[in-house]
Amino acid sequence: MTLRYEVKLDSFEGPLDLLLHLINKYEIDIYDIPVAQITAQYMEYIHAMQELELNIASEYLVIAATLLEIKSKMLLPKQEVTLDDEYEEDPREELMNRLIEYRKFKDAATHLKGRELEHSQIWTRPPIQVDSDERIVQRQSADIYDIIGAIAKITERRKWTRPLETSVQKQEIPIEQRMDEVLQQVKTKREGISFYQLFPVITRTYIVATFIALLELMKLHKVECYQAEHFEDIIVRLKD
Repeated sequence: MTLRYEVKLDSFEGPLDLLLHLINKYEIDIYDIPVAQITAQYMEYIHAMQELELNIASEYLVIAATLLEIKSKMLLPKQEVTLDDEYEEDPREELMNRLIEYRKFKDAATHLKGRELEHSQIWTRPPIQVDSDERIVQRQSADIYDIIGAIAKITERRKWTRPLETSVQKQEIPIEQRMDEVLQQVKTKREGISFYQLFPVITRTYIVATFIALLELMKLHKVECYQAEHFEDIIVRLKD
């Protein structure tokens, strides 16, 4: 298996899901969205997805255009409003309402899924013995957007570190080979390794191959990715 195929991910639920991810990550008030900030972050993710050769649905680009349009409207000088003037609609209002509705449905779906999981657990697990010198870390799973955000940082670094003019021959990396390399690297530390340690080479081909290999390993339940807190490094470790 080589890189001669498009990556299609069921994990992507659409552009509103990405926007909601950014709003939660940066603790943004959904009723007062800083358009310039959210647009910059959204476009950073879109560029990273393009760099990874993902099959981006057209809806993502529509929302990107919508954000840029709202941003341009917000930059226009505000006119003085008198009592006789009609109410001037906030350019963000329509998008904000869509996000609020989407969040309601997403929260409801998450709640139902949690209830389903709760009812399906009919067995108990014995207490886990923890060594006294081990520190229990509260961690949260890193989702696909967290991983793409980390990739965005790597590709940004790549832009600054690569030579201005290069003539690099097209390189193909077998995904199975990269999967085995990642797995062997993760096995070296029980507590896992930093996501960035998977990228000693930051060519585009290597980045894409590593990204696909990691997703395949996660899909096979061989590794998991988590963060202790937002903005902290993603840790990749063997799945329990």
